[in-house]
Amino acid sequence: MSVHLHSPADAAASHMLQMPEIYRRWASEHDRLMRGVSDQTRLLGQVTALRSTTFGLVHKRALFEYLRDRQLAGDKRKRLIALFYGCRDYTNAILMEHGQFMRCSTSYLCTHHLGQYLMEDAAFEEPMQLYEEWYTEYFRAYCDTELAGTETEKETVATLESLKPLLKHRLAEARQAILAMPKSPDREWREVQIRKPTGETARMKAIFGEH
Repeated sequence: MSVHLHSPADAAASHMLQMPEIYRRWASEHDRLMRGVSDQTRLLGQVTALRSTTFGLVHKRALFEYLRDRQLAGDKRKRLIALFYGCRDYTNAILMEHGQFMRCSTSYLCTHHLGQYLMEDAAFEEPMQLYEEWYTEYFRAYCDTELAGTETEKETVATLESLKPLLKHRLAEARQAILAMPKSPDREWREVQIRKPTGETARMKAIFGEH
């Protein structure tokens, strides 16, 4: 399916299919992920485990997506990698992050396919999409504030700094609501549990490049 679609995750999956060694590593890792789902003896347990697995994949893709979207270069790029990898070799860290992005993107496509088309789980429609948007917003706010170096940049991210606890709390509530929601809710999910972003949590202007 990824061959015919055009998102970054689809492109990563299509590229990986052409690289046998990377594909074999992904297949092994994905097998372990899916065993955590299939080992559940009841459908409800499998649904919950698949949702939880998908959260993890969203989180693991975030750093490379931030690098790609912000198009960081030079010192800021190195500072960002050091923030997550410490003193590890910069080049190896970049290669590791790219490989993880490719494998997680491919597993992400698979979990969505299983959740939406096999399990027919409503969480893999708007709720999970909304969670991914909110996690991206929180992760950008975190990285932007950590990378602010000049006084101008620090003044620009001051609002983001104050919003981070709210964004983090919103994510925690979203995870709990998604894990607890029924497979086929009788009402629209966002009206029952979580609201769309308000003016206080609206997407912020890019600081180190366009989104």
